[in-house]
Amino acid sequence: MKNTTLVYIEKDGKYLMLHRTKKQQDPNANKWIGVGGHFEENETPVECALREVKEETNLILTEYRFRGIVTFISDKYETEYMHLFTATEFTGELSECDEGELKWIDKGEILNLNLWEGDKVFLKYLLDDEDAFFLKLEYEGDKLVKCTRELS
Repeated sequence: MKNTTLVYIEKDGKYLMLHRTKKQQDPNANKWIGVGGHFEENETPVECALREVKEETNLILTEYRFRGIVTFISDKYETEYMHLFTATEFTGELSECDEGELKWIDKGEILNLNLWEGDKVFLKYLLDDEDAFFLKLEYEGDKLVKCTRELS
């Protein structure tokens, strides 16, 4: 089981999205996702989120909000607990990312991107500014076969 973070940074009605096009053997290849990654030893979810955002974007988050935990179950990949955040304030200048192209996307266009089907589920919750949630997404291969939500 692995722990990860994912952060959707907001500015001017847009989310900063990462089009995963550069990494070899990437399960997210050609998908659009937020910014984040795997926990390092002894990191908290917040520490991981802040570090990953800095590493991938050069931005330092100054205002962020915990939004939920998404559990990914797959017949293809290790079970993952993803700690989900949004952020509205940051400092620094956006830099290139070695995992793909960073791009500000209008929030109204997000669901039209090449996303994982499960990402569309939790992105709707974020876009509707819903309270924190727990979500379990079950995949067979790349196909979402079951989605279960629990309110916090």
